[in-house]
Amino acid sequence: MNRTTNLHRLRTEQFDICILGGGATGAGCALDAASRGLKTALIERNDFSSATSSSSTKLVHGGVRYLEQAFKKLDPRQLSMVRKGLYERQTVLRLAPHLAHPLALLTPCKNWFAGLYFTIGLKLYDLLAGSRRLAPSRWLSHREALDYFPAFSTKGFHSAVLYYDGQFDDARFNLGLAQTADGQGAAVANHCSAIRFETDDTGAVRAVLLRDELSGETFWLRARVFVNATGTLADSLRREANPNQANRMRASKGAHVVLPMQAVGNTRAALLIPETSDGRVLFAIPWRGHYLIGTTDTEADPTETPYLQPDEASFLLKHVSEYLTVPLSAEQITGGFAGLRPLLQADPNADSKSLVRDHEVEVDEQSGLVSIMGGKWTTYRLMAQDTIDVCCERLGIHKECHTDELTLLGGAGYTPDFVESLVKRHVHIPAQTIRHLAQTYGTQATVVLDLIEADPALGEELVAGHPFVKAEVCYAARHEMAQTLEDLLLRRIRLGLVDWRAALAAIPTATALLSTELGWSDAHAQAQQQAFKTQIQTYIEQAKHSHPEPLLK
Repeated sequence: MNRTTNLHRLRTEQFDICILGGGATGAGCALDAASRGLKTALIERNDFSSATSSSSTKLVHGGVRYLEQAFKKLDPRQLSMVRKGLYERQTVLRLAPHLAHPLALLTPCKNWFAGLYFTIGLKLYDLLAGSRRLAPSRWLSHREALDYFPAFSTKGFHSAVLYYDGQFDDARFNLGLAQTADGQGAAVANHCSAIRFETDDTGAVRAVLLRDELSGETFWLRARVFVNATGTLADSLRREANPNQANRMRASKGAHVVLPMQAVGNTRAALLIPETSDGRVLFAIPWRGHYLIGTTDTEADPTETPYLQPDEASFLLKHVSEYLTVPLSAEQITGGFAGLRPLLQADPNADSKSLVRDHEVEVDEQSGLVSIMGGKWTTYRLMAQDTIDVCCERLGIHKECHTDELTLLGGAGYTPDFVESLVKRHVHIPAQTIRHLAQTYGTQATVVLDLIEADPALGEELVAGHPFVKAEVCYAARHEMAQTLEDLLLRRIRLGLVDWRAALAAIPTATALLSTELGWSDAHAQAQQQAFKTQIQTYIEQAKHSHPEPLLK
């Protein structure tokens, strides 16, 4: 992706469709539209996946808890949501095999009745998946469960049920959608804000005023159809297009803590906590060499900037520790994050935990603005397909969606044999570095490895104790549209998510490399350093564990 080239296109060309919002849904819409041959623009005010889409639990799933709600409440909407999720789960794993893979999960059972209950439920989960089932679920004895999860408590548990879902790197998958859309001909740009719409005499939107947040330049972009894919902020654009629109969005806050792998130990499975004291579901998941624990699920203001709070961290550690031989402590936390989930408001009095995570495509008949609202990560592709189907109707054309067959950049040809061939070919580069690059960039890892072969210094670690190397900074700037330290260290390289203090230590080296790549002045480089340092320190301060309540009662 070349931001300069794409900005020129946005200034000078007219488009069939302009998508506002570069999260999973917006990037998915851009890929769908461009792959159907529509002249497509994708605009993101911050960075791709900078909000909800980079703060998920990193699971690709049908939703075990939605299945339980479907039967408990006899709710066909929840059952439909599970069916869609299970169908798309396999698609996500197939489209980006370097970023997504199956994950075994254990559900602890305190007695035989719980074991029977979860076994029946997860067999139904398998049945709904049909031919797209990843592997059959099984009821394990306590001893068998310990083989999968050695940290599992030896007291108070009768058994566990093993089942399978998918796991992925959400921010990099989102980036892959944007990159692949760019490859299909879409004009894609981050750090570009929509200021206001221009309408014709009938009130229909015909153009949007954009501002390049890096240069301050403003310009008009013209398109035949505009799509609002801004997640929790969708109401703002809906009212900009038509002030008479009522609010539709609510938000649920999800929070996660990250700990080093040794805090839990090596395992063959993740852990699903089926029910906390207040009815939530929690996960403890191995991810990128760390353990990720989440999520809380609390009502939130759709416009707020979410942070991991001390009470949320304590809640997560307390409830997971009840299932472990050795309790977790706040001092073990190295990172964490919080995000908002966009929920459609049907019943204003409903608890956010009970709202169905399905989506809706709304067309405002006055302005013509198409808004895609609600949904969840796993079904992003279906959300995009439904949205672009509506756009095609408005454009008066008929073109079929085929994104279920469109492998993302880096995914085509990615196999274990490909990875081992890289290890044999690049004998002067450590095998662990090569495997890390392959699992991050897929077949595009060859480009990063060529940078290292040309300049071996770029093979050095960005910061000690983590697999990221200097060449990744250069690659992110040249090929992935990384424009800031935040873009780089939070989303291209996930260091700022898993280890806050290591991210602070990486700032000088990362700044020097980005300055060279992007031509930063000394003043701009200093401003970038200070901004990112303040951001990470805010995360640390917000998550301080100053609660007087003990971790474990």
